[in-house]
Amino acid sequence: MLFNSFEYIFFFLPVTFFIYFFLLKKRLIIAAKAFLVFASLFFYSWWNPIYLPIILVSMLFNYTVGNLLSKDAKYTKTSKRQILFFGIFSNIALLGYFKYADFFIENYNYIWNENVGLYHLALPLGISFFTFQQISYLVDSYRKETEEYDFLNYALFVTFFPQLIAGPIVHHKEMMPQFASKWNLIKKYENIATGLFVFSIGLFKKVVIADTFSTWATNGFDHAQTLNLLEAWATSLSYTFQLYFDFSGYTDMAIGAALLFNIKLPQNFNSPYKAKDIQDFWRRWHITLSHFLRDYIYIPLGGSRVAEWKVYRNLLVTFLLGGLWHGAGWTFVFWGFLHGIALVIHRIWKKLGFTMPTILAWFITFNFINIAWVFFRANNFETATKVLKGMFTGELVLPEKYAHFVHWLHPKISSLWLGDIYADKYLLLYLILGAFVLLLKNSTQLQEIFHTNKKTVFFSALLFIISFLNMSGVHEFLYFNF
Repeated sequence: MLFNSFEYIFFFLPVTFFIYFFLLKKRLIIAAKAFLVFASLFFYSWWNPIYLPIILVSMLFNYTVGNLLSKDAKYTKTSKRQILFFGIFSNIALLGYFKYADFFIENYNYIWNENVGLYHLALPLGISFFTFQQISYLVDSYRKETEEYDFLNYALFVTFFPQLIAGPIVHHKEMMPQFASKWNLIKKYENIATGLFVFSIGLFKKVVIADTFSTWATNGFDHAQTLNLLEAWATSLSYTFQLYFDFSGYTDMAIGAALLFNIKLPQNFNSPYKAKDIQDFWRRWHITLSHFLRDYIYIPLGGSRVAEWKVYRNLLVTFLLGGLWHGAGWTFVFWGFLHGIALVIHRIWKKLGFTMPTILAWFITFNFINIAWVFFRANNFETATKVLKGMFTGELVLPEKYAHFVHWLHPKISSLWLGDIYADKYLLLYLILGAFVLLLKNSTQLQEIFHTNKKTVFFSALLFIISFLNMSGVHEFLYFNF
């Protein structure tokens, strides 16, 4: 079920909200939590019921292993490590089977010139997110950083529908106390108003901005045979904006929906395209994933507490795995490699004490991110090369009314402007709009200063109405594919 669908907005969300608080009002706390778990599983299985047993078995397995790891008397340190290894391996094996089996078979066939058949498995929705979430729970249980939870509370932690499909990747110590707090068992109208406000911002980001950019990005990457200079840059920038507004829009809707139930999800974006260096970008982009990679891969490898060349190795390994997590393809791995190399260069630059003007630092950072996204989006290296070739060696093609002014510069300048990506004059307007929106306060900053009054009610209603009028073609969120 999509956040930007009619059935979610007008049926699932309000019905779940009213039944949950009705049960709490009757002091049926266990029944209310059980209902919320049931509703979340219904939300999950709406996409494809055949994958419901996977998340149920995954929860039961990890809950059992987590309990074994949290016990003191029964197990030695060595046996606990073995249990932890078994738990992590099992989670990775489940994820690997569905997400990477065909990828490994394809590469095996290519290297050894074999013809092993592919499984053509459909990726279970949200498996990357709930797997990472439960791996962190197992590691924290091994470190004795978890408390005793019953299965109902654990199931609610894993399945809570706002964050189930595409995050944020939540941590048990962030969520469990909120579900247990008696102060969160009553309706809080300030939270409801704030939640609707943030949800409306996210819906607008997705439906009005991201889905508009998606048309031009798709045409440029998937349909155009060649791209001229402006078409290529329009294609790459369209995807750069689409990805941000799509994923941050999802996060805003998740945060807003959770607030209706008095649950505060962690921030996942903090104006990442304002970053002035690549390290700053990763402190702002997909923050919960960045924290996971730092805490459960980078630091266990040694982090920054080892010899300098090992720090560079740790950065590269972390981001190669981060790229592979996003998708079973070499373009994702290369995207991770680019970011790992960029972080190594940034670290060397800082150690040497070099600086540069702020505007130049932002310009270089943003353009590196934009170029790297080309590999993230492209289906293969051939497509990525097509876009990059157009960006840096493509012909300059302008509208006819401007072309004659600069025709003397290059004889191939013509009036076929943006024709291969089927764009119109509104593309430039949307690029300017997207850049302008990025300069404004982000949704987290607006949430922090939010107060219920006529202005905020009008603003929320306006965003919702505009979004509603653009919901005829409902598009899937990009991160559902990861």
